[in-house]
Amino acid sequence: MSLNNSSAPLCQAPDAEIRSPKIVFLKGAVDCHAHVCGPADLFPYTNERIYTPPDATLDSYNTLLHMLGVDRAVLVQPSVYGADNRAMLAALKQHPEKFRGVAVIADNATDQELEALHQAGVRGVRCNIVDVADKSAGLPMEYLTNLAKRIAPFGWHLELLMHVNEYPNLALVFEDFPVDLVFGHFGYAHVKHGVNDPGFQGLLNLMREQKAWVKMTGPYRICDGNLPYADMRHMNDAVIAANPAQLIWGSDWPHVMVKKQMPHDADLCDLFGAWVSDLALRKSILVDNPCILYDFPALY
Repeated sequence: MSLNNSSAPLCQAPDAEIRSPKIVFLKGAVDCHAHVCGPADLFPYTNERIYTPPDATLDSYNTLLHMLGVDRAVLVQPSVYGADNRAMLAALKQHPEKFRGVAVIADNATDQELEALHQAGVRGVRCNIVDVADKSAGLPMEYLTNLAKRIAPFGWHLELLMHVNEYPNLALVFEDFPVDLVFGHFGYAHVKHGVNDPGFQGLLNLMREQKAWVKMTGPYRICDGNLPYADMRHMNDAVIAANPAQLIWGSDWPHVMVKKQMPHDADLCDLFGAWVSDLALRKSILVDNPCILYDFPALY
């Protein structure tokens, strides 16, 4: 197995115990945030990565979906591949009706390459703002706006991996953005900043204006404790109160770079069930909203 950069630390593997959740997912439910990684000898990782995932293959992910009772999924390009989308595209090719993709594209990507990605099932582009070296200059709005204008004709969205608490003027700078925005991990603001943090409040404002979607993913990434992550429940409740029509859920499998206790996916599903107990709201978050954002056919 070729891992290229041997200095990038190896991540924990996801919990492999075969165990289904207590919650029963509705027909057509979508896991809106998962990654396929490897096999590394077939799809080698970039030397510039900051971590090394254990192989988390399409076969393993399909087994997980079956175990959870989830019908469809969105595969998001992980940073370990840079703009090399081959592993994700291979998965989309095997399951064109079941999967959609969110890609990372190179600055020199052609319109023909974007069209090919669209035909393969890609419906969004991901940008990593977390690892921007110099944040004193604020968001790279010229770059993001030009990228948005390129993807707008395809009906794609822009997914931002960023800590919203680092940008108190978030709502203002994205007020007239050309495409929908998607923010992972509840906005990726640690609970210590609180729901009244200006950046998080900006995210809520964008949701209210139907300009931003929020992924209810990775609660373990924004709090210090282990399951049931009770200290971040108020973040969950805040995004629901802001606009439940702009919410989607995802497993975040295979939970790369988790340095605390590795959660079992069945428990994460049941946590969602406990925090979103209303059945109509669950349907909106798990089925209806993903159909809108990712262009899935409605199943009725």
